[in-house]
Amino acid sequence: MEISITTPALLFPAISLLLLAYTNRFLAIASLVRKLFDDYIHLKNKKNLLEQIKSLRKRLNYIRYMQAAGVFSFLLCVACMYCIYRSWDSLANLLFATSLIALLVSLFFSLIEIFQSTTALEVLLSEVEDLTN
Repeated sequence: MEISITTPALLFPAISLLLLAYTNRFLAIASLVRKLFDDYIHLKNKKNLLEQIKSLRKRLNYIRYMQAAGVFSFLLCVACMYCIYRSWDSLANLLFATSLIALLVSLFFSLIEIFQSTTALEVLLSEVEDLTN
């Protein structure tokens, strides 16, 4: 398969939007961590709070992996375009395929993080249920 320089360039907007979404997720979680830290200092019942903090730590790690794989995919796209420019077709094909795999890995970690976020919400809901009983 022969690819042109526009083929990896098509991934630029997709990867950029993904990285923006990942950054927004990170900022939201960072805000939650700061709020939970303040709550932790002032609350006496800290059990559910500790579960939330553990969940947020996992989510932060997943977001780190998502971002790293997304940036790696982006770098490989740039390297692929350079290889196409230099007419190094076999290397360009390899880099483009690896870039797609890195993007797939990034999306996989995103999916895991989404499942983890719903688990964190379950912790909050169980706390509300305990208060109503």
